[in-house]
Amino acid sequence: MNKVLKNIRENFIFLLMVLPGAIWLILFFYIPVFGNAVAFQDFHIHPDGFLASVLNSKWVGLDNFRFLFSSQDAYIITRNTLLYNLGFIVLGLIAAVAIAVIFSEMRSKKLVKVFQTSMLFPYFLSWVIISYFVDAFLNIDKGLINHILESMGKDPINFYTTLGIWPVLLLFIGIWKGLGYNSVLYYATIMGIDPTYYEAAIVDGASKWQRIRNITLPQLAPLITVLTILAVGNIFRADFGLFYTVTRNGGGGSLYSVTNVLDVYVYNGLANTGDISMSAAAGLYQSIVGLILVVTSNLIVRRIDKESALF
Repeated sequence: MNKVLKNIRENFIFLLMVLPGAIWLILFFYIPVFGNAVAFQDFHIHPDGFLASVLNSKWVGLDNFRFLFSSQDAYIITRNTLLYNLGFIVLGLIAAVAIAVIFSEMRSKKLVKVFQTSMLFPYFLSWVIISYFVDAFLNIDKGLINHILESMGKDPINFYTTLGIWPVLLLFIGIWKGLGYNSVLYYATIMGIDPTYYEAAIVDGASKWQRIRNITLPQLAPLITVLTILAVGNIFRADFGLFYTVTRNGGGGSLYSVTNVLDVYVYNGLANTGDISMSAAAGLYQSIVGLILVVTSNLIVRRIDKESALF
């Protein structure tokens, strides 16, 4: 006990610095965990508050989970959620690393800062604003693309009912929005690599590509592994704003087969039926699957290279 008190006194300033973050985590992450009980109930709101609602609601076990995945939409939801997230992970990783490497090879650091600032801008925009940008291009009456088509004597296209373009477009928009932020992480790591490695490689006659392949990419490998493990943990989650707002409320049914991911399905179910229990069951399912995937991925990486493992 004395040793613990001594450590607290010695690190009091640092503990004080992390206190706001710790309180935030407790209030918004740890205490709400008890609300997962709703996922196993036929939840009904009680006038005396949430606790009374939980105590007076009927326990139904796993019925909410069965309802979630017994519908005819279960395959489409699972397929879309998994494939889109795999695309974001793989293509986003390749694009972010490529951009970071290109920045590191540019001679003008001022130009690098200009490009980085420009690429970071979309990351801070909400999906609502981005949806207006997309509409400015795709709108059937006022969209830029249809204006160009009309000027060429061709008929306008209603992109919001055209299935074929949206899988590619959603992947592009999702990667574009986070590309600036992700590339900065990799660029910062590259800038931290000991320059003597590159100097020795140049003396040995290594080409620029050989230096990238044998020095830059291996040095990035630990960070790539950690970020990929964390991304795999969210593979059953979808960015609701991207799939619902950008496609005009999920495409209004016309784009259902390519935009209906788990988060959109839960939202529509909650909006149409008011079934809070089913929404809680979906959220708990996503969290459990994410935890399993993170732990499994980390164990696999740990067997291959302990230094690159998350824990």
